[in-house]
Amino acid sequence: MSVRELVVLGTASQVPTRHRNHNGYLLRWDGEGILFDPGEGTQRQMLRAGVAAHDLNRICVTHFHGDHSLGLAGVIQRINLDQVPHEVTAHYPRSGQRFFDRLRYATAYRETVRLTEAPVDADGTLARTPAYTLEARKLSHPVESYGYRLVEPDGRRMLPDRLAAHGIKGPDVGRIQREGRLGDVTLDEVSEVRRGQRFAFVMDTRMCDGVHALAEGCDLLVIESTFLDEDLELAEDHGHLTAGQAASVARDAGVRHLVLTHFSQRYSDPEEFERQARSAGFEGELTVAHDLLRVPVPKRV
Repeated sequence: MSVRELVVLGTASQVPTRHRNHNGYLLRWDGEGILFDPGEGTQRQMLRAGVAAHDLNRICVTHFHGDHSLGLAGVIQRINLDQVPHEVTAHYPRSGQRFFDRLRYATAYRETVRLTEAPVDADGTLARTPAYTLEARKLSHPVESYGYRLVEPDGRRMLPDRLAAHGIKGPDVGRIQREGRLGDVTLDEVSEVRRGQRFAFVMDTRMCDGVHALAEGCDLLVIESTFLDEDLELAEDHGHLTAGQAASVARDAGVRHLVLTHFSQRYSDPEEFERQARSAGFEGELTVAHDLLRVPVPKRV
């Protein structure tokens, strides 16, 4: 069975708290797993969430602040300890290569797995697979930072009433799908485009063009909301978003399900993030993330 869901491993900004681990997010996309921003403690959070090293196919790091990357050392060593049988690809800002190298070889261990380094240094496509295209967009933060966007290719949805009207049934349905035509009937006449699903991961950033490009038309948007709206000036000074700003991005982009995360330790009431997001006019499905939460990608409309 194909599974598309977000597994939240940690939600704390800058420092962990009693209830929030450093950042960490696993996107399950059918048979693949993409780990985003493994902060300190991610390996233990994976254990608590039932995520194995074998589940990982890609690691995507937005930037090299510690709360987004200090867990890399443990995760990489666990991948090798468990002798993951497939290649694992790591994406991260090329400008932080020295940090990646230090984390990859923080201590001695036996390398048993092919870990491919694929650093990012510009907007664009990072990978194409039959299941998705992975893209990156530059964000606005005191250190170089990139957000990630996953786009499924568009497919076709067969329309039973039109198939019946043309007398197409049984094996002929598969034939017209494969060949694009059956006699005088074209595939376009008996089907419609099924829009591919879209996911985006937006961490530490001010408002910028990259934020909007990543969020556009997403079924599921995971986005930082480090501060509440009354601390807008503080957010801008430190290169972050408020709950209202994140929600306004999702509102304007037509996001179906918004996940707010990366919360400053200064706030004790998570519900205030939801209230401010709703005040900003976002009317879709909304989740204020907490550790070990699972969020399914919305079903197709």
